Amino acid sequence: MTVKVAIAQINCTVGDFAGNIARIVAMAERAHARGADILLTPELSLCGYPPEDLLLRPDFLKRSHDFLGQLRHELATLTGLHVIVGHPELEDGKVYNSASVLIDGHCMGAYRKHELPNYKVFDEQRYFTPGVQPFAFDVKGIRFGINICEDTWFSRAPEAAADLGAEVLLVPNASPFHLTKHMTRVETMREHVSETGLSLVYANLVGGQDELVFDGASFVLDTQGAVAAQLPAFDEILEIVEFNGAEPVRQPYPEPLCEEALVYGALVLGVRDYLGKNGFPGALIGLSGGIDSALVLAVAVDALGADKVRAVMMPSRYTADISWTDARDMAERLGVRYDEHPIAPMVDAFEKTLAGEFEGRAVDATEENIQARVRGTLLMALSNKFGSIVLTTGNKSELATGYCTLYGDMAGGFAVIKDIAKTLVYRLCRWRNTVSDVIPDRIITRPPSAELRPDQTDQDSLPPYDVLDAIMQMYMEENRSGAEIVQAGYATADVQRVTRLIRINEYKRRQSPVGIRVTHRAFGRDWRYPITNRFNEVFE
Repeated sequence: MTVKVAIAQINCTVGDFAGNIARIVAMAERAHARGADILLTPELSLCGYPPEDLLLRPDFLKRSHDFLGQLRHELATLTGLHVIVGHPELEDGKVYNSASVLIDGHCMGAYRKHELPNYKVFDEQRYFTPGVQPFAFDVKGIRFGINICEDTWFSRAPEAAADLGAEVLLVPNASPFHLTKHMTRVETMREHVSETGLSLVYANLVGGQDELVFDGASFVLDTQGAVAAQLPAFDEILEIVEFNGAEPVRQPYPEPLCEEALVYGALVLGVRDYLGKNGFPGALIGLSGGIDSALVLAVAVDALGADKVRAVMMPSRYTADISWTDARDMAERLGVRYDEHPIAPMVDAFEKTLAGEFEGRAVDATEENIQARVRGTLLMALSNKFGSIVLTTGNKSELATGYCTLYGDMAGGFAVIKDIAKTLVYRLCRWRNTVSDVIPDRIITRPPSAELRPDQTDQDSLPPYDVLDAIMQMYMEENRSGAEIVQAGYATADVQRVTRLIRINEYKRRQSPVGIRVTHRAFGRDWRYPITNRFNEVFE
C-alpha cells in the first residue's frame, strides 16, 4: 500500500497563532487536494520557535491550547488527512514540547520531546519537561513514529520508536542555519536513525526569528540512509513523498548551493523577516563607498525591494572622491533613493564646543569617533521621523576587535553582517556580482578604510584580515587556546593582539544590535563572556 507524506516547510512567526494556523491550514488543503495521507509541519509550528520566555506566561500556554482546538476544528473537513502539528502542552503544571496528530476533527495522540537541547542558542531545559513515552500510529498498513528535532541527535528516542514497531520516523524540526549545518543534520540522522532500519522524513522550519535563521532544507532518507528527497533552502514549500512500505520513492532534488549562496540566502531571509515580522516599512543604510555597506545595501534590496531601501551618504573632510563616486554608482545600479548629507559643519560644531576641554591634547580616536557618532545621530533621526530601521554595516571582524564606534557606526536596529568575517564579506560581494553586477569593482578591490583621518586604512590598526579572521575563528568559534593558535603557525604578537582585543571589547558587543547568525558561534546568544574579566591567555 502507498502512503503519501506531505512536508510543510513553512515560515511560522512566534506568537502569531492565527497566522500560523492559516499557514498550516493552507498547506493542509493543498496536501489533501493532492491525495496526501499525512502532513508533517515543523517543531512548535502552532506558536513559532523559539518562544523563549513567552512559555513562562500562563496566557500564552492557554492561547496555545485554545488555538490547537481551533486548528483541529478547521482541519476536520479534510477527511483522512493526518496533520502533525507542534505546540507547547501544559499538564499538571509541567510544559512539554509536543507534536499532536490531528485527524477528522479529533486528536488521535501526541508525542512529547525527549531530548531538550541546552547549549549554543538553545535553552529548552529552562522551559520544558522531557517526555518519556514513544508514540506511533498506523496509516494504510504502515507504522509511523514521531521524534522531535533533538531526539534524533541521539539513539534513544529513534530506538524507542523502532521498538514500538515504527517503520518510518516523522521528525518535526526547528533547526537553525549555520554553515555546514545541513550536512551535519544528514550525517547525524544516518548515524542515529538509519541504524535502526527506519526511514525518515525531516521537516524543518524556514524563516528568520531575531538573530536566528531557519533554512528549511527538509529531506527524506530511505532505510539505508540515502537521501530520497531534498527540499530547497530558504523557501516555503509543500512537497509530497510517496512511501511503498518503509521505503520512500526517490525524487530528483536541486543541486546543493555553494557556501556563498547559502550565506547570502540566509542574510536575505533574515533581513526580510526581521523587518516584515516586526512591521518596519523599510530600511536605512549609511552608504560609505566601502565594501561592508555595499554588501548590506545589496542584501537589503534583494530582501525588500529597492522601493523600501534608502541609502544615505554622509561624507566628511576625509572622504575620498572615489567613495562619493562609487556610492552614487552603486545606488544608481540598485535603483534606491540616495541622499548626501555632509557632516563637516556638525563635526566642526562639536570640535568647537570641546576645544577648551581638549586644549593641549593630541588629536586621536576621539575626533574620529565624533564623526562616526554624528553619522549615527543623523541616521537615527531619519529612522525616528520616517519609521524605517537603520541597518548597521559592521562585520564580525570589526565587532570582535572593537574596530567600531559605540553610538556611531554601531547605532541602529539590526546588524545584518554582524556574524560575517571581513574575508567572507569580500567573497559574498564577488559572488553577488556573478548574479548581477551591482557592486562597483573598485569597492571590492580598493584597500578598506574607515576614512576618519587622512590616508587611513584598516590595516593601520589591525593585522591583515586573513590573519585576523583565522585567529578570531580559532579563538572565538573553536575555543582554541592562544598557545594552540601560535602552534598553528600564527605569530605570537598577532595572536596576543587579536585575543586581547576580543576580550576587552565585550562591553561594546553587549550594546550592539541583534544580528543574523550564520556561523556555529556568533556574538550574541551563544557567546556569553563576562565583561568584568581578568582571565589572561597563556601563549606558550
